[in-house]
Amino acid sequence: MPELFTGLVTKPGLYPNVPEHLYHRDVTEAGSLSVSGAKLLLPPSCPAVYQWARTHPKHSKAMDKGTVVHGMLLGTGQEVEVIDAGNYRTKASQQARDAATAAGKVPMLAAEHAECEAIAQAVRDDPECGGLLAEGEREVSGFWADPEFGIWCRFRMDSYTMFGDTPTIVDVKTTADSSPEKFARSIAEYRYDMQDWWYRQGVAAILGCQPHDVDFVFVAVPTGEPYLPMAYRLENDADIANAEQDCRIARERWRDCTDAGVWPKWASDITPIELPVYARRRIESNASDYYA
Repeated sequence: MPELFTGLVTKPGLYPNVPEHLYHRDVTEAGSLSVSGAKLLLPPSCPAVYQWARTHPKHSKAMDKGTVVHGMLLGTGQEVEVIDAGNYRTKASQQARDAATAAGKVPMLAAEHAECEAIAQAVRDDPECGGLLAEGEREVSGFWADPEFGIWCRFRMDSYTMFGDTPTIVDVKTTADSSPEKFARSIAEYRYDMQDWWYRQGVAAILGCQPHDVDFVFVAVPTGEPYLPMAYRLENDADIANAEQDCRIARERWRDCTDAGVWPKWASDITPIELPVYARRRIESNASDYYA
């Protein structure tokens, strides 16, 4: 059964009515760790970067496009203000953009908005991807207490539903290229594998089942033509085990840093460093060619 959010989360559960801005601000009394934060606690990042990022949210035009497509597909997110102009070179278009931003809306040129509509429609028309997003509760937040490290964890699902007896999480990812090869690289680069494990473990902890009893499906939404969305499920046992291990390391690190009140950078003294292998090989190859 879903829990009712009243302003502060005090017990584990699935909460369908937590406002997004409050979720990111954290609504647990002792504080909680999200998988986005967990990634920043691990290399190539470090705890000091995580601590800084907590109070310095990022924003970019690329995020706007992804946010708008995401909102169109799920019926959630910030309101969009369509700017009837071809660019922001005129004073009027700049004023309209700034007014929309000040009002908490996402400003978007008419052509950009039309492109987002085309992307979203391609997903809806796709039998597999559209079917996965046709039903389910949107933007459901989950909170649970991790028994191993004694900390609270949180997650926020794009879509959550039951397909038969299987709790199913569907996560929308906008991407430059939705092909299997390129999206696999995106999973590695952005550590979507950690998100997969984190969410499944969270739902399992709340429902009283095992993570392998929970399904997690990525819907990869390309932002460029041809708009060919793909549905993916991470199934390699080694990948899943590695993701679980890194989630555990991040939780332990967060607990220790929180208890100590210290968020260290990569090292505190002069650190030996060397060139990446690929760079060394390139330099050696260039020298070899020169003296050949």
